[in-house]
Amino acid sequence: MSLPHGKSRDVSQGRKRKAYIALGSNLGDRVAWIEKACREMDARGIHVTRTSSLWETEPMYVLEQDKFVNGACEVETVLEPLALLDQLQDIENSLGRKKVIDKGPRNIDLDILLYEDEKIDHPRLKVPHIGIAEREFVLRPLAELIPHRPIDPSRPWKLTQDYLNDLPPASAPLTTLTPLGRGQPPLQALNPARKTHVMAILNMTPDSFSDGGLHTPGDRSSLAETIRAFLAAGATMIDVGGQSTAPGKPEVSVDEELSRVLPAIEMIRGDAAGGRRDVLISVDTYRASVAEAAVRAGADIVNDVSAGALDPDMLPTVARLGTTVCLMHMRGTPATMNKLAHYPATASSDGDGEKGGGGSSSSSGMISAIATELSERVAAAEAAGIRRWRIILDPGLGFAKVGPQNIDVLRHLDELRAWPGLQGLPWLVGSSRKSFIGHITGVPSPAERIWGTAATVAAAVQGGADIVRVHDVREMAQVVTMADAIWRY
Repeated sequence: MSLPHGKSRDVSQGRKRKAYIALGSNLGDRVAWIEKACREMDARGIHVTRTSSLWETEPMYVLEQDKFVNGACEVETVLEPLALLDQLQDIENSLGRKKVIDKGPRNIDLDILLYEDEKIDHPRLKVPHIGIAEREFVLRPLAELIPHRPIDPSRPWKLTQDYLNDLPPASAPLTTLTPLGRGQPPLQALNPARKTHVMAILNMTPDSFSDGGLHTPGDRSSLAETIRAFLAAGATMIDVGGQSTAPGKPEVSVDEELSRVLPAIEMIRGDAAGGRRDVLISVDTYRASVAEAAVRAGADIVNDVSAGALDPDMLPTVARLGTTVCLMHMRGTPATMNKLAHYPATASSDGDGEKGGGGSSSSSGMISAIATELSERVAAAEAAGIRRWRIILDPGLGFAKVGPQNIDVLRHLDELRAWPGLQGLPWLVGSSRKSFIGHITGVPSPAERIWGTAATVAAAVQGGADIVRVHDVREMAQVVTMADAIWRY
């Protein structure tokens, strides 16, 4: 419906309306500006219900400027279209936007793309937004949110994905961006030349399956030496954990977990271990209170083996903190997960199922289940307020997967990356020293599974992993460097 000039639809009754807003920035900390704008929308009652990924794009129209970060969000609002436009423009002004030239550099850009299924023709506002059909940087994030919805209500047979498919191939493929830490380059999960991050495992536990008792908060000199060695060997991330998730290990109290992880995080950030501000820290926990304390102490990423399922406060807490979260696939709890490793074949299965250690699957059934269950956790994260661009995924090797099932995950990692609804998200793979490697190689001691681990790390890089989580940093950093040289170009 077209609105006459100077008129606006009355929605003063408070009925929630759905709109889609374009997000853009190419000045300063581009992701931070977009996140500030989303927080400001929420604060003004324009509720951001879902977000697309963030995409780095070359400038269009005015070419002599820096690359843009573009995305889109779905919002619920009681504001009528022109009132919504007023609020968005006021947010731009409050964030210091100064428009020098049309389509030129800007720290923040907010545009109404769609408002319900209305067609609006007003001197100040055209909906659907003019130019959607020719702009990949608009269509691609919008297609993540509403691929099967028409853009133009007068052409209901043509869907958002159809417009995207009609565009000519880009000279360079777009890539998503996943921010990691302040001042650190984001992950670019679709950049074929990206380098793989090496995440060093720092278990502050007495009972982890491979290195339990090796590090304790009380032995500061040994801990400092280990951190220095990780950094010197090529680690770009350190994952700090204070609760073993191996089957059969007892659950420790929150206070005990905090007493283990906080000193290590503070040491990494401080000077005692030659602390480096550029190293990224993740905290390996499924407890919201531990995650919050760790982030306050300097952690950049929350690495949750339960994807927020074991603590109902985890996802809302991560959303409030605004940090990046790794959602891992697991079933049940660490105590019960290996009894839940049965993945029935899908209708398209070719019957190549294998059994091992009490679990069974066909690879097609398992990959479908992992993708479906992770998609549910992504949806739960988004519903809690976590931005899509703040999500990393982990297929959960060794968690509700036994024996050859783990090999199947490595074989089909590229399928998980391309699964509808998961495309563009980065992946972490943690295979280091795990029991399936020992079973295949015949090496009973976890600390001696270096060569088997090396093969799985190379396979993870080939399959598209963005981060590999490892114990043997010096050796695996070399494997990653060589694997990147082969497959990342």
